Amino acid sequence: MKIHLQALGCRLNEAELETWSRDCRERGFDLIDDAAQADLVIINTCAVTAESVRKSRQLVRRSQRANPQAKVVVSGCYASLEPEQTIAELGIDLLVPNTEKDRLVEIASERLDLRVMPEAATEPGENTLLARGRQRAFIKVQDGCRYRCAFCIVTRARGEERSRTIDDIVDEIRQLHALGTREVVLAGVHLGGYGSDNGSDLRALIEAVLTDTDMPRIRLGSLEPWELPGGFWSLFDNPRLMPHLHLPVQSGADSVLRRMSRRCRTSDFAALVEQARATSADFNITTDIIVGFPGETEAEWQQTLAFAETMQFGHVHIFAYSARAGTKAAGMPGQLDRNTKRSRSQQLHEVAERSRIATLQRFRGREFEVLIEGDCGDGTDGRRAWTGYTPNYLRVEVRDNRGGDLENRIIRVRTGDLDEDRNRLLAQPLIDAGTGMSTP
Repeated sequence: MKIHLQALGCRLNEAELETWSRDCRERGFDLIDDAAQADLVIINTCAVTAESVRKSRQLVRRSQRANPQAKVVVSGCYASLEPEQTIAELGIDLLVPNTEKDRLVEIASERLDLRVMPEAATEPGENTLLARGRQRAFIKVQDGCRYRCAFCIVTRARGEERSRTIDDIVDEIRQLHALGTREVVLAGVHLGGYGSDNGSDLRALIEAVLTDTDMPRIRLGSLEPWELPGGFWSLFDNPRLMPHLHLPVQSGADSVLRRMSRRCRTSDFAALVEQARATSADFNITTDIIVGFPGETEAEWQQTLAFAETMQFGHVHIFAYSARAGTKAAGMPGQLDRNTKRSRSQQLHEVAERSRIATLQRFRGREFEVLIEGDCGDGTDGRRAWTGYTPNYLRVEVRDNRGGDLENRIIRVRTGDLDEDRNRLLAQPLIDAGTGMSTP
């Protein structure tokens, strides 16, 4: 049984894909990269924007055209919002709603009668994530959200908050570490709300992961800039917790944030960024900003541009607002036209690009430990080039002429200039004089 997995959208969808891949292997199924050769295609859909819905539908139909004989299973937010319509319009074999997606492989095996010969089954620990070239794993720690931001359909698709137990999460991370994974990302729809349903909180979870596992690098997924637990910043005193946070601000105008039903104002957000950078001068803050929210005036838009310029984000995910049926914002007056949103997106892109390049330039001439994630071929100088990320999530290209495989190693490097496209820092591995090897 050959299975192809694909996800659109958020890191939580990616984390769920990781879980399904392990479930597939435990049942003896083969995972393949080519949907055209698969017996079963599983797609985790997204509904965060109208464009995400379009891409989800397009992906399903493309898979069906490429391989008409394969069975198709869909899950995710788009599939869960209108399941009956999705089944009728796309002609899929099985839809697994978000409420049951943690058992997706089990459900698909039962309802589609997926069989595998016993000798094809794998022993626990075989076929690791590294076989797929993955050094980083996304860990789903909670699902659902209690809040109702005016633009968001995902909370309706995901339902109420549900948290995994700390013991369960720690066990999964230990298993991944034993299989060679060097970095995990704790992810959730409302990560800051972890433990709201089981008497715990995000700080307790992070402390347990740091104390009870030996995973070298731990990251946090997207965090709403409110409800950070007490003592949160002191957690970063442990160098295994990476100094990077993705804090979605969504707008730099307080009047727009109120219409969005957001629970954080720009002054609160700026204070959080100041706290982060006081914790570590290396702290990298990235964010999301929605362009063209209903009623957004030119004055409000200029406030957003100015705020983005001031914050000096390491990266900005830019979303042009699109109305989603079933959300409060879809019925608001003052829906902006496409040209206005396109123009404002370009303006923000220019601001964000300047900030991104300034962030990279600020870290030239520094020493970092970098997790090498892959080989990007030979550089223009003939040396082999490897790519990876610093603890604060800056892309680095490491040039090395000593040979050997650096993939999935954490090595110490010294950064230099930016590459020609100004997308990453060029770096040299630091060599231990006694061993001739990269350190540590």
